[in-house]
Amino acid sequence: MKCEHAQPLVAAYADGELDGIRRHSIQKHLRTCARCAAAHADILALRARLRSELPYFAAPPGLQERVRAMVADTPPARASASASRWRWGSGAGLAGRAAAVRSRWQWISGGALAGCAATVLAFVVGTSVLDWRTEHDLANEAVASHVRATLDHRLIEVASSDRHTVKPWLSERLDYSPPVRDLAAGGFPLLGGRLTTLEGRPVATLVYGYRKHTIDVYVQPEARDAPPLRELRGFNVAHVNGAGWDWLAVSDAGPEVLDAFLRELVHEASLP
Repeated sequence: MKCEHAQPLVAAYADGELDGIRRHSIQKHLRTCARCAAAHADILALRARLRSELPYFAAPPGLQERVRAMVADTPPARASASASRWRWGSGAGLAGRAAAVRSRWQWISGGALAGCAATVLAFVVGTSVLDWRTEHDLANEAVASHVRATLDHRLIEVASSDRHTVKPWLSERLDYSPPVRDLAAGGFPLLGGRLTTLEGRPVATLVYGYRKHTIDVYVQPEARDAPPLRELRGFNVAHVNGAGWDWLAVSDAGPEVLDAFLRELVHEASLP
């Protein structure tokens, strides 16, 4: 299956709406196509965020009873007249069906939807907030970048454990010269670096190893509020300010390991 055929089906696959043949074809395609696999991962992540972060509002306790009462209070004459109009092959039958449709929509808009207004409003507002956070939250962008680079096999653009190789490569491509340190002695060897676009601007990304894990460190000169360590999409995110730089680390390594690593990296960068 080619990408142009697979892309419109990725969302349906994520929702479990494909039949056996198409489901098998999409599964096979996702194993070989990093772009579609990333789109699928983003859909699953957004669905998980909606479930975990949106406020949930239960229907009012009396809604079910009110709906039943509205149905029970429908005049028998109206029900009988509506039923008599549902005859096929006549103009009166068509008019009756149109009237029945209008009646049903009036009932829905006047009753059922009124009870769900708070839920609908919460969903719309919550989705807008999530969209804003996805676009503007630095941590979310960093995690998405880490996932894409991993799936596309482009975690490293300059592969070297020598900081005197990685630093000039990054400096030539940025409007600042990031600090680069090798922490191999502490079990975190420098693997290389790459450029990443965060918040619409290129950012230095240092890549470190830890056992079988990879750690991305995004370094910028501007300091900003650093939220506490947290988890996003199954990855740990640590954010600190120090030595005149803003440091954001993303990895599937344990939170204690990541936090200790980043603080040691900041300490090394502050040394002359």
